[in-house]
Amino acid sequence: MKYITTAIAYLNGAPHVGHALDFLLADVLNRYQKSRGETTFLQTGTDEHGQKVASKAKALGISPQELCDENSALFRALWQDLDAKYDYFIRTTNPNHIKNCQEIWLKLAENGLIYKKPYHGWYCEGCESFITETEAREKNFTCPIHNQPLQEISEDNYFLKVTALIPQIKAAIERGRALSTLDALNGETTARSVGTADPSDDQYLKILPDFRASEILNLLEKSEDVSISRPKSQVSWGIPVPNDPDQTMYVWIDALSNYLTTGHWPASTQIIGKDILRFHAITWPAILLGLGLPLPRLLLTHGFVNVDGTKMSKSLGNVISPTEVIARYGTDAFRFYFLKYIPTCDDGDFTWAKYDAAYNDLANTLGNLVSRLANMNNKYFAGLIGTQNEQSIDKSDDSLPNIVKSLAKYHHFMQNLDFSDALTELFNHFRDINAEIDAAKPWTLAKSDDTLPELRNLLENWSSRVATLASALAPFLPTTSQKILAIFQPEKTVYNGEILFPKPETTTP
Repeated sequence: MKYITTAIAYLNGAPHVGHALDFLLADVLNRYQKSRGETTFLQTGTDEHGQKVASKAKALGISPQELCDENSALFRALWQDLDAKYDYFIRTTNPNHIKNCQEIWLKLAENGLIYKKPYHGWYCEGCESFITETEAREKNFTCPIHNQPLQEISEDNYFLKVTALIPQIKAAIERGRALSTLDALNGETTARSVGTADPSDDQYLKILPDFRASEILNLLEKSEDVSISRPKSQVSWGIPVPNDPDQTMYVWIDALSNYLTTGHWPASTQIIGKDILRFHAITWPAILLGLGLPLPRLLLTHGFVNVDGTKMSKSLGNVISPTEVIARYGTDAFRFYFLKYIPTCDDGDFTWAKYDAAYNDLANTLGNLVSRLANMNNKYFAGLIGTQNEQSIDKSDDSLPNIVKSLAKYHHFMQNLDFSDALTELFNHFRDINAEIDAAKPWTLAKSDDTLPELRNLLENWSSRVATLASALAPFLPTTSQKILAIFQPEKTVYNGEILFPKPETTTP
C-alpha cells in the first residue's frame, strides 16, 4: 500500500494556484503508481481551526463553522476542477478527528512528553507559529513570508519535548539522505513500542529536495521545545486540551494529527509546501516518535508559485484563482503548465503571457502532431494503421528507436518524483516525432506505389510511439491521454478531425 497525503488546506481564504500545485503533484504520483500496479490511498482535506479562521468569520458576520463549511466545499470542488482524485477528504472539525487528537495528546502526556510553563517570546499570526528569540532576531523581528512584524506575547502554554527527540530525528534524516528516492519509497519502516526508540533503530525520513534536509538539520541544531497550546482567551476556535478547558490545542498539533485518521500509516509520500516543512520534519516526527509510530518515508517539498516574479499576496492583489486559469483553456492545459513549467521542488512563476505561450506550445507540439499524423493515416490508408504491427517496422533503422526503451529516462524522473522533468522528457519525444515527419516528408512517399510500404512502416512506427507516449502522459494529462489512445487504436486509426487544443483568441488580463 502506498499512502499519499497532501498538506490540508487552511480555510481562512479561497483556493489559489499554490493549493492546486499541491493537489496536482499528489494526483500525478497517485496515477503513476497505480499505473505501475501499486495499491494506493490518497488523503487530503481542510485545516479548519485557529485564530485566523475565527477572525475571518467574525469579519464576515458568520460563525467559524459556517465559514469552514463554505470554504471546505471550495477545496473539494477544486479537486474536481483539476480532474484530480482522492480517496479520503478529512475535515479537522470532524468529531472523529477531534477525538483522535485528544487521544494523541493524552498518549504523549502519558509518555512524559508534554509539560506546561509560562511562555514569553515571539509569534507570527500569519504562520500561526512560535519563533525562537534567535530566529526572531535573525529575521529582524519580521515574518519573511507574511512581511508582518512578529508579535511579542506572554502566556501559559503546554510544550512538547521536541529537544528530547532531536537525536533520533537527526539520525532518521541522515539515514534518509543515504537512501535513493526509490529505495526510500519502497522501504519498510518499523512500528515500535514507545520507549524502544534510540538512534540505532531503523527509522528514516527522506526529504526532497536534499538541500531542504540540510536546512532542517541546521534548524535542529537550535530547536527548542514546541508550544502546542494557546490560552482559550486568545484562541477559542479549536480543540480543547484534555483536562484543561482553559487551553486550546495549538493548530499544528491538531492539523498534523489528520494523517493518522484513516489508519493507513505510515505514509509513503507526504507532499507539502516549503513554508510548512519545519513542522512536518521536526514537530511531526517528534509526535510520531513520542507515540511509538513509524516516520513517513518521504517528504516531497515544493516551492511557491510566484506571480510575475512576486510572491502572491492579498495585500498586493496578485492572488491567482485556479478557477480563472482553468476557464481560459481547460483543465489539461492548466495541468500542463503547472506540472511542466513550475519546477517540482523549486519556486516557479506564473504570468498570463507565459501561460498563453505554454498553451501554444501544447497545441503546436502535441495537438498538431496528433492531427497531422491521424489525417495522414486516414488519407493514405483509410485509417487502417494500427499501433501494434511491429513486424512491419525495420528494427535495423536507427532513426526508428524502440520507444519503450527510450522512456527509461522518463521513468527515472518519475521514480525520483521529478515530475516537471518527466513531462519535459515526454514532450521532447513528441518534438522528435514532429521533426522526423518533417524530415521524411511522407506526403512525397504517397505519390508512388513503390514507396507505399515505406510510408506505411513510417506511419505505423510514429502512431505506435505516439500511443505509447500517450499512455505515459496519462498521470499528467488524463483526458488528453484518453483522447489520443482513442484515435491511435491497436488495429486502426479512428479520427474525426477534432482539434485537441484549439487556439481561441484571448486577451491577456
